[in-house]
Amino acid sequence: MNKTWIVRGLIVAAVLALAFALYKLLTPAGLPEGIVGGNGRLEATEIDIASKSAGRIRNIVVDEGQTVKAGDVIAHMDVDVLTAQKTEAEAQMAEAQNAVLVSQTQVAQRQAEKAAAEAVVRQRLAELNASRKRLGRSDTLSREGATSAQERDDDAAQVEGASAAVQAARAQVASAEVAVTNARNQVIGSSSRVEATRATIQRIEADINDATLRTPRDGRVQFRIAQPGEVVSGGGRVVSLVDLTDVTMTFFLPATAAGRLGIGSEARIVLDALPDTPIPARISFVADVAQFTPKTVETQSEREKMMFRVRARIDPALLRRYMSLVKTGLPGMAYVKIDPKTEWPPELQLRGALIDQRKGR
Repeated sequence: MNKTWIVRGLIVAAVLALAFALYKLLTPAGLPEGIVGGNGRLEATEIDIASKSAGRIRNIVVDEGQTVKAGDVIAHMDVDVLTAQKTEAEAQMAEAQNAVLVSQTQVAQRQAEKAAAEAVVRQRLAELNASRKRLGRSDTLSREGATSAQERDDDAAQVEGASAAVQAARAQVASAEVAVTNARNQVIGSSSRVEATRATIQRIEADINDATLRTPRDGRVQFRIAQPGEVVSGGGRVVSLVDLTDVTMTFFLPATAAGRLGIGSEARIVLDALPDTPIPARISFVADVAQFTPKTVETQSEREKMMFRVRARIDPALLRRYMSLVKTGLPGMAYVKIDPKTEWPPELQLRGALIDQRKGR
């Protein structure tokens, strides 16, 4: 039993010794007090190219590892159903436009009928006026005994008939006005159907355009998540990209260092694969909340364990120049100035083309 514990203790000691040796190997000797560092891995923004609507993948035109530019076509979704829907909507559009023309013709017809009814009203009013004049003369002659009472009664009946005819003609005018209003409403309804159908066509065309999947930014194809012929749901991922112009390294610093750190502070990244080539970077994020914080009231030693997450971002212009060499997941160390007046030690000084890049040449 004692031997087992001894073996376990030796293994733990060996692991700790190896970790300490690795830390010493990656940490430049004699860092000035104004510079601190932490280990991490390169990370890049991941982008999933997904289908907006459910459908079948017709083809994928990129391969894993391929570099693409913003706007490049990634894949095509099958659009046979959408094309059929567009054809149907275009037929409905033609039908609605024809309905508008028919409705406009009906408006003109109803307006003509109204004009005819108004003419009849004027005619009936003229007849009513003539009948009233005739009745006036008959009434005068009848009182003087120059004409019979029967003739006077006949003229009075004609006045009543003419008055009724005027009312009937005016009713025809009112009916014609209603017909005109109804015809105009039909024009509005038909025009609305035209606009609704036009909107449907535009929506279908937008869906057809969305069926061509494009990359929103420069990057490298990481995975082909689906394959041609597969059916994906709405929002189903087809291809995964990484944006190689947005590369960062996340590391942790103690509270004493993070408290003196600001956004935009100058940093250096040294990768294990390129130990002699410091890469210029800037601090783009400092966490507001510490991690690894003790749950109880902390002592001075416990406060020293409080770590803040920090992110250093490599200049996108530099990444574009060396995009073919950029690889995510590479381990390394990030160093940052917590005192702007501190000079970088020789092993963290920029070299060659990186100096030119920093100066914007």
